[in-house]
Amino acid sequence: MIYILKFGAAWILPPGIFILVMMGLAVYFWKKRGLRRAAGAAAVTALLLYLLSIGAVADRLMGGLERTYEVPEAPQGDVIVMLGGGAIADVQDVDGVGMLAQSPSSRLLTTLRLYQRHHLPILLSGGQVFSDTGSEAEIARRVLLSLGVPDAMIYVERLSLTTGQNARYSAEILRQEGFTHPILVTSAFHLPRAVLNFEHEGIAVTPYPADFWVSGNPQLYLIKFAPNASALLTNTVFLQEKLRIFVTRYLE
Repeated sequence: MIYILKFGAAWILPPGIFILVMMGLAVYFWKKRGLRRAAGAAAVTALLLYLLSIGAVADRLMGGLERTYEVPEAPQGDVIVMLGGGAIADVQDVDGVGMLAQSPSSRLLTTLRLYQRHHLPILLSGGQVFSDTGSEAEIARRVLLSLGVPDAMIYVERLSLTTGQNARYSAEILRQEGFTHPILVTSAFHLPRAVLNFEHEGIAVTPYPADFWVSGNPQLYLIKFAPNASALLTNTVFLQEKLRIFVTRYLE
């Protein structure tokens, strides 16, 4: 019963309510003479919005992208490189001001666990992208220090604002410090583009996916066909990444 209620509630909240409005417009236009094309446009828009807003589609699209690289059982390398992905400024954290956003927090947890297992130095890459966001690498460094990672084991690249700059400025530090086999940690969906950017800099990395957004073995059930904002975000991020991968591979 609870799943039926959740399915119904999905249609009175965005984006479900917007899909119903577009469907209503399609019916209205269809009944008006001379508006059949408008009706078709509204119906197609409603269908596309619906498909982009359901978990069943998100599982397939994002799941395929996230499985580009498997999690290595025994990664080999001489340094762990973690890419930033957003930070929140001027909010109180446990040990200071500013905290990482959701995805880089997950990446940092994976990085910390890899450090505890392999005791490799860590290179944190990511600057302050906007005036009201925090410095990604600096906040990550503060968190690692509070969790017991020695300062001597942490390198910070604080200038990059894009994935391409992550790779470029990190490559400079890697060469300067004599690191040759980096283990690259970032979100699973972000990893294919990140690897491409490091390849452009002449750096071969061991990809280590973190921050998975969908299950590795997704199942189909009723709620996966109800529109929701989370699935819409996941599908939007997938489309953004595919576009950025194309630009990175063919236009940069």
